[in-house]
Amino acid sequence: MKTKQESIFSSKTLTYFLQLAETMNYTQAAQILGITQPALTQQIKKLERTVGAPLFYSVGKKLRLSDAGYTMLEATHQIYGILNQSTSATQGEINIGLLASVEDAVFEDFAIGLYQSNPDLKISFHMLTRKEIWERLENNKIDLAIMYLPDDSIKNWKPYESKKIISDDLLFIHHDEQLSKKRRIKFKDTTSQPWAMYPEGYYLDQTLHEAYKNQLADFPQGVANFTTPNQLLHFSMETQVSTALPNSFMIGQDNLPNTWTAHFEPNIRFDLAFVFRKGKAEIPRISLFLAQFDRYLHTDDYISRLKQLRNQLN
Repeated sequence: MKTKQESIFSSKTLTYFLQLAETMNYTQAAQILGITQPALTQQIKKLERTVGAPLFYSVGKKLRLSDAGYTMLEATHQIYGILNQSTSATQGEINIGLLASVEDAVFEDFAIGLYQSNPDLKISFHMLTRKEIWERLENNKIDLAIMYLPDDSIKNWKPYESKKIISDDLLFIHHDEQLSKKRRIKFKDTTSQPWAMYPEGYYLDQTLHEAYKNQLADFPQGVANFTTPNQLLHFSMETQVSTALPNSFMIGQDNLPNTWTAHFEPNIRFDLAFVFRKGKAEIPRISLFLAQFDRYLHTDDYISRLKQLRNQLN
């Protein structure tokens, strides 16, 4: 006869728990599992009684994992990782949330190479806002997020960890020849021309607002909003309005007519990083992805890769 501890780690019980943790919806999870919702609810309650703590809780109509639920999810992933270590590293799907304002060329190039060497591994990229990224991380809809840090919009970092890709600076992009010799520029000197901006609530929009506020400088007048660096640069060059773009994006953007860049004074610096829930890096296919990305940047670093890709386009 099975003990309680043996029964909660049965394949069926773990499958039920993982499916609910993935969908965060009892009705949807039950449909996918091919069982009734009351049967799923009963199994989860039995699991919670055995563990001795609630694994889920509700906020309005939304289901959330509790601290015990996160611990259980991490342990479950580790168990499956051990059981499937030999085959699952190169199989399955990895869902990645990419902040819409991040330059995606390096990640697209890496994904192509990863698929060519691991054709059974499916990579899905989702261009998302910061709010959407955090919601999908919370609900286990994405495995990895590629985003800017530090990010004060998330108050509880306990369930998450991060892995830095590159440190970056935000540059002032302008078309004023009188400022063309300046390598650093004070915030108050950047507002003589209107700007193309990131949408309200985007990470770099909030970063800029905070920086101008801290320097007691008026925020620039915005005349247009775009989500991607390519869109911002193109609009800026066509209209001669100012904007701000990451240094990593501007590297390799040579011979731009009547266009100059300068670092803000004081400098605005942030990190581009992978963010994921604790335990995700132990899943074989996620571990493979991160290890392969490390090797990809070991051959040529992020900036070198970006320059090479720009040269290929030109």
